[in-house]
Amino acid sequence: MIIVAETDPREPETTALLKQSHALMESLFPPEDNFYLDIDDLVSPDIKFYTAREGGTVLGTGAIALKPDYAEVKSMFVAESARGKGVAGAILRQLEDTARDAGVQIMKLETGDLLHAAHRLYERHGFTRCGVFGPYIIAGSSIFMEKPLT
Repeated sequence: MIIVAETDPREPETTALLKQSHALMESLFPPEDNFYLDIDDLVSPDIKFYTAREGGTVLGTGAIALKPDYAEVKSMFVAESARGKGVAGAILRQLEDTARDAGVQIMKLETGDLLHAAHRLYERHGFTRCGVFGPYIIAGSSIFMEKPLT
């Protein structure tokens, strides 16, 4: 059974998975188009960070940054060995619940244009493409998405 729970991103197994995510992003996108948060940034008071585990093994990560007008999905990543098992969907549902509990009315995200599996995941969960938001600039490899929470 997959259990999603709030976690400290500085736990060693969690940090290792986040570093895999960062390495993948750095291999796919130029530095100016990488918008991932550093591990220490994920412990900010306005961010809720979660891991999905099966047994004691960390399978995936995800975070929600609570902004005044929206909640932003950050740090979504699933270990390659766990893909296709529903891990990302479980994390995304938890992020949505967290945003709703905080009274947020819309979730937004930025993702890379080459991350086709991520696009399909977000679309299955009701996200649609939108324009640039928040501190982002239009980047050649960025796709922006949003989902109203009604």
